[in-house]
Order: sequence, then C-alpha cells, then structure tokens
Amino acid sequence: MTCLKAASFAVVLASILAIAAGPAFAQRLAGTLGGQDAAAARPAPAPHDFDKWEKEIAAYEAADRADPPRKGGILFIGSSTIRMWKTLAQDFPDRDVLNRGFGGSEMADSTHFIPRIVYPYAPRQIFVRAGGNDIHAGRPPDEVAGDFAAFVRKVREQLPNTEIVYITFNPAPSRWSENDKLKTLNAMVRKMARRMPHVKYLDAYDISLTPDGQARQELFLADKLHFNAEGYKLLIERVRPYVMPAK
Repeated sequence: MTCLKAASFAVVLASILAIAAGPAFAQRLAGTLGGQDAAAARPAPAPHDFDKWEKEIAAYEAADRADPPRKGGILFIGSSTIRMWKTLAQDFPDRDVLNRGFGGSEMADSTHFIPRIVYPYAPRQIFVRAGGNDIHAGRPPDEVAGDFAAFVRKVREQLPNTEIVYITFNPAPSRWSENDKLKTLNAMVRKMARRMPHVKYLDAYDISLTPDGQARQELFLADKLHFNAEGYKLLIERVRPYVMPAK
C-alpha cells in the first residue's frame, strides 16, 4: 500500500471511529496512521458556498411555519433525485414522509443544514442520497465517504437513535465515466455503515442497468441524468423494504 493510499485509509478510518469513540480519539488515530501525511498530500479544498442554497432552505422553513410537519416522521434529504421525487407522499401514503432535497447539492450541504431541516422534525428515520455531485466535481471517493461520516456524526449530536439509510448512486448515461468512482464510494460507505449503530446501506446501484451492465436509457429524462417516472418506480420498490412501518 502506497503512502498516499495508507493515509487516505487512515482519514476514512478516523471518520468511522469518530462516530463510535468521539472526534478526539479519531484525531489521535489519524495522526498515528498518517493523517498528517494525508493533509499534506492534498491541497486545501476551496471554501464551500453554502449561501447559494439559502433561498431553498428558507422556503422549507417558511413551509414549516405555515404547516409544521409532525415530529417523528421519515425524512428524505439529499440532491436532485430526492428533490425531484414529487410522488413521495403518494408512494408511502401510510407514513409521515417529508422531502427536504435540494438539487445540485453535495453531501456537505446536507450536513451543513441539519440544524435547520433535520433537527426540527426529530425524524425517527432519515434517507440520504448525496455525494454524486461531489464525485462529478472531481472529489475523490474517500473524501466523500468521510463527508458521509460527518453527516452521521452531526445527526447524532441531537438524534442518537434515529436510523440513517444511505441510498447509493446508480450509473447515469450522462455521467457514465464516473461509474468506477461511484462503485468505490458505495463500497466505502457500505463498510462504514456496518460499523455504525443505526445506519443502513441501501444498494440501488444496479437499478438503472441492463443484465449485461449497460445503461437503461428509457429510465431517464432527456438530460440522461435524472430519473423519469419509470426510473422512480424502480427506486421506490428498492426503497420500500427499508422504510419503517407506520406507528
């Protein structure tokens, strides 16, 4: 294992253990296994622009004031696949489901807005699908997996028993060249989820593929990125077994 690979593994491992043992322990472990080398090996990331989502988040808050959602429901959060899931309430009519997706967002965006669009609802279950835009922007899978660990950690600050379900990304024709990175991200999150209490991994990678591994073009809108109604039907059936039963 090269020094860079070992360092990357150390950073991801530290993120996992931060959930179980606290960030101070994880920081010490990262330093022991090469976390300092990892920081030196990569340039500092550009400042993240959270302000561009303010209009959408403020709109959700206004909707909450006008018609407060019931606490203890099932929350869906993440990027465009969640935001464009317009039939969510009809798909699970006997559950208190709430959609708080915002298209084009990255995993860090979902984490940043947890105090505003997660904590107030005290959900008993959270489905999150984010990270694909991170990969598209050129971020390596291990960093995105680390951001998922940060998402879990932030949720746990106030919701220690809420179940979190990570919905994986699937290949899209317009981003076909990113499939290998998506597979790597999915594999990393799967391993992390096994070690995290109340975290599940929902594998939806293959729903957009033919038996021989080609893209099912008929499942996508004209942009060849987002699901059409037929694509959502497959996603719904993959998600359904994971949704908690009605109280």
